[in-house]
Amino acid sequence: MRLRALLENDTLGLRLLGGEGELDRTVRGVMTTDLRDPSRYLSGGELVLTGLAWRREPEDSERFVRILAAAGVAGLAAGEAELGAVPEDLVLACGRHRLPLFSVVEDVAFATITEHVVRQVSGERAGDLAAVVDRHRRLMTSGPAGGGPEVALDLLRSDLDLTAWVLSPTGRRIAGPTAAGAAAEPPAAVRAQLAGEHLAARRDGRRGPHRMTAADGMTYSLFPIHSGDTDEEVRETVLSDWLLVVGADADEWPEERLDLLYGVTQLIAVERDRRNASRTVRRRLAQEVLELVQTGAPPAEIAARLRVAAPVLLPGLGTAPHWQVVVAKVEWGVSAAAEQGPEGGVRDGAARAGFRRDGGAVLGARVAQSLLEEILVDPAAPGPELSDRIAVAHTGDEAVALVPLPALTDGPPEGGMAHAADGLQADALLAAVQEPLSRGLDGDGRLTLGLSAAVHSADGLRGALEEARHARRVAAARPGRVCAAGHQELASHVLLLPFVPDDVRRAFTARLLDPLREYDRRHRAELIPTLEAFLDCDGSWTRCASRLHLHVNTLRYRIGRIEQLTGRELSRLEDKLDFFLALRMS
Repeated sequence: MRLRALLENDTLGLRLLGGEGELDRTVRGVMTTDLRDPSRYLSGGELVLTGLAWRREPEDSERFVRILAAAGVAGLAAGEAELGAVPEDLVLACGRHRLPLFSVVEDVAFATITEHVVRQVSGERAGDLAAVVDRHRRLMTSGPAGGGPEVALDLLRSDLDLTAWVLSPTGRRIAGPTAAGAAAEPPAAVRAQLAGEHLAARRDGRRGPHRMTAADGMTYSLFPIHSGDTDEEVRETVLSDWLLVVGADADEWPEERLDLLYGVTQLIAVERDRRNASRTVRRRLAQEVLELVQTGAPPAEIAARLRVAAPVLLPGLGTAPHWQVVVAKVEWGVSAAAEQGPEGGVRDGAARAGFRRDGGAVLGARVAQSLLEEILVDPAAPGPELSDRIAVAHTGDEAVALVPLPALTDGPPEGGMAHAADGLQADALLAAVQEPLSRGLDGDGRLTLGLSAAVHSADGLRGALEEARHARRVAAARPGRVCAAGHQELASHVLLLPFVPDDVRRAFTARLLDPLREYDRRHRAELIPTLEAFLDCDGSWTRCASRLHLHVNTLRYRIGRIEQLTGRELSRLEDKLDFFLALRMS
């Protein structure tokens, strides 16, 4: 903005005292000071506001104005509250140094002028940045010269003083500002919380930006980044969208600034599409291997295909010494089906969320494929090229990942995804993604995963695939929106539980546990918790009484009541096993 525009605004109470020929100077900021030497706080282009407290004698005016002129300030505005009229020696000094001088009437606060200047300058800089963003978006669309999301984030930081990050649907950091002085990145727990809020808001059809005060006490604004994927069904699925997290409250931002941020999201979406396209080769290799395994191809043929795939997934290694199979499935819940209209179409809530019933198994498999690629990314790898080395295919209603496991070293990289002797572990796999994905799937569906053991050759891949599918069915029998099970659980009784018919499960648990539940309801006797603790302590009276903070005689009374109500004896192994299974199935 120009100095002339300030003079023309009657509400600011400015009166020109000198420097009429310099009114076309550009104002880039504003500073209020009464320091005798404010030079170290000036960078040029400021309108300096002063109450003249620095002036003790006429000679001070010359010294003060000389400092301002050397710093390249745009102009000086002196308040009349301290000395009344602006001193003549200050007027003469500004004339000698060609520095425009204004007086500020007593009833206008410096804060009013400051707010006006900041608002005008910020708006103009936002307009300039919008032009830069638009030009950068065109460059990225036409070729790979854009430089990635970091360029846009650095522009936001340098031109609008906004710190922002790009996160995946699980809260994984994809990009952040590289400029010095940017705010510290939100910790992992906060990123997961932000991603969960983003998914919940998108699922409910709430219009962005979404604002949230996170666990760290900071307020963030969340802007969805819609993929421009050519597959319309996957594009509209909220579980595959990135998000732009801005470390500021956008609640009262003007439309111009909001439009600018949405322009940034479109720019970043181009990079998202480019990274999606780079997965095409890996997906095709996985699809070819999966088809060979499922059709019973000779191990030699499968091994030959793996030798082609390994350099793409693990460059420099030649071939992977171990492989692991992970199977994922997304199932739409009852509530999503209830959103269907009378003609079978989807009502607004489900349509906005992108969960469509048409396409059924194929859509579910593609969503599972996208989620599995996200879950299996190694967050500790330096850069997207090294962090995205998993091949994921889909068949029927499932997504299947072939995970290459490099040779084991003395320990995993610091902060990385550890590869144990038998590969990735189910609990570790869900640790960082369970919270956000559970919120994103709540009311609409669920994600279940199964992990095989590591195999050492192509001969074991068919068995690993079946093992992973069995493990996924074990996970599907558990409550929760996001569940996983590993191959270790297939050697346990839990393998049998998912395949027991529902009516048999209900009858079995009711016969054993309903008398105890009814007694607890009437007498608050806590027989069910007592039974769980007794079995968990392997029938040890002393350990169980200590855990429950009871006297052993009280524990014996409760166990006796359980036996009386059920007709069973907890001293018998068969009855202990029945109670254990009933509790697991309830």
